[in-house]
Amino acid sequence: MAKEAVSSGYKNAGECGGEIRIADDAVAYIAGIAALEVEGVASIVGNITNDVITKVGRRALSRGVTVEVEDSVVSVSLALIMDYGYNIPVTGKKVKERVKNSIEGMTGLEVADVSIRIAGIDTSKQG
Repeated sequence: MAKEAVSSGYKNAGECGGEIRIADDAVAYIAGIAALEVEGVASIVGNITNDVITKVGRRALSRGVTVEVEDSVVSVSLALIMDYGYNIPVTGKKVKERVKNSIEGMTGLEVADVSIRIAGIDTSKQG
């Protein structure tokens, strides 16, 4: 069973009471999609098997992202393959901002940090 994080911003929200729980895998999936939306990111490298998770294989996105949630504060780690020719620091900063904004906007959780490891460069698009 997936470990669940509770967003305190959504507890007892609305007239019907109760709470909304957000699974870590859901947060990881949001982070993975957000990272792949940034131009220059070729794929995400999976944690356990080092499988490359491309933009086509989105079902496995959460495997390439590590999420830790404590008291509704999120820390995210991603290992990425970059496309050749892109400025790594600039693209990395865009990924961090996109991931942070996506998670905060969709979940209400606070993102404390986004760590990125560039695991390789994809040269397949080079002629």
